[in-house]
Amino acid sequence: MIRILHTADWHLGQTFFGYDRTEEHKLFLDWLAKEIHEKQVEALIVAGDVFDVSNPSATSQRMYYQFIYRVTTENPNLQIVIVAGNHDSAARLEAPLPLLQAMRTEVRGVVRKLEGGEIDYDHLIVDLKNRQGEVELLCMAVPFLRQGDYPVVQTDGNAYAEGVRKLYTQLLQRTWERRKESQAIMAIGHLQATGSEIAEKDYSERTVIGGLECVSPDAFSEQIAYTALGHIHKAQRVSGRENVRYSGSPIPMSFAEKYYHHGVVMVTFDDGCAVEIERLECPKLISLLSVPNGEAELPESVLKMLRELPEVNGEAPYLEVKVLLEEPEPMFPQQVAEVLTDKNYRLARIVSTYRRDERKADEERNVWNKGLLEMSPLQIAQSVFEKSYQVEMPDELTELFQEVYMSATCKQEEEEG
Repeated sequence: MIRILHTADWHLGQTFFGYDRTEEHKLFLDWLAKEIHEKQVEALIVAGDVFDVSNPSATSQRMYYQFIYRVTTENPNLQIVIVAGNHDSAARLEAPLPLLQAMRTEVRGVVRKLEGGEIDYDHLIVDLKNRQGEVELLCMAVPFLRQGDYPVVQTDGNAYAEGVRKLYTQLLQRTWERRKESQAIMAIGHLQATGSEIAEKDYSERTVIGGLECVSPDAFSEQIAYTALGHIHKAQRVSGRENVRYSGSPIPMSFAEKYYHHGVVMVTFDDGCAVEIERLECPKLISLLSVPNGEAELPESVLKMLRELPEVNGEAPYLEVKVLLEEPEPMFPQQVAEVLTDKNYRLARIVSTYRRDERKADEERNVWNKGLLEMSPLQIAQSVFEKSYQVEMPDELTELFQEVYMSATCKQEEEEG
């Protein structure tokens, strides 16, 4: 028998609207270390996005390496497998591999190629041992795949999705050749699977996913006992398959994620199968709060809600304020700050939306349908301003725009002359 913990999307070093999250990540890593020890876990799987940026701070890297040293020292049987995500620098993550291997830690960031240009599939297979020292689990450790990492497939469909599918198919064939009786096979991936669910208004997560192709969960054969995915922040099964899962992020990355159940997945393998799959929920240090909780409301109503906010003991929540405006109100942020002066909240952002007049919206669409080529630069600027603020551009702003435009035009004519 062998037991693993599947986690992903740590995003160490992330700041939340300017607020440092080091203490939140420390709480998570302390909790994770405790779970590994108490549950007698044999392997920790990190399915990508260890760091929030490709060039992480010294503090973030120190936290990461101290954690690896701590858990491998406290748990002599623990093995760790980490793959790079799209936020990670693949080469940077793999660079200290010889040192990490001394702590029973394998990192796969770069898809290596053999002399003939073929993918080194053996390098992507990691043997995981049970407490008796026997290899019980073969792990297909695949990092986030960029162009050139996967086989080229001639197809009229999605070249990325088909290339990724072929890589996993060929890797599974190689793994199956190495497999012995009663050994289980698991896969790791950092990708967006077709059918995975993200919050409708989670623009932060969409930016993370931005532009990537979806991969069908059919790429993960039934011969794979468990597939550990990263990239989507919401913990979930994919297409109803119990053994194909996103662990989700350990802490919320945006206000759209405030109701997610953040945690890790514990999987027990025995006799070649995943016999038990259990969700473990992470503790939360700082909560997220939106005012109002539903749709944006008028300024007077929002300020009233803020005045009625209860006092908070302990860690101050992150606060998002949503306001519905009929015209720009430059003093509103100051009013919010004054209301919150004696309250224990972290003001993260103020989201302003504007009341739309459907008649004006139809007029706007008609204007834009004429095409940009038929509009002067001033008309374009006025249309964008009216669309954003639902009021006409002020005369002083119009004059300033014309002055800047004329200055830029004259300079261009001089350079061309």
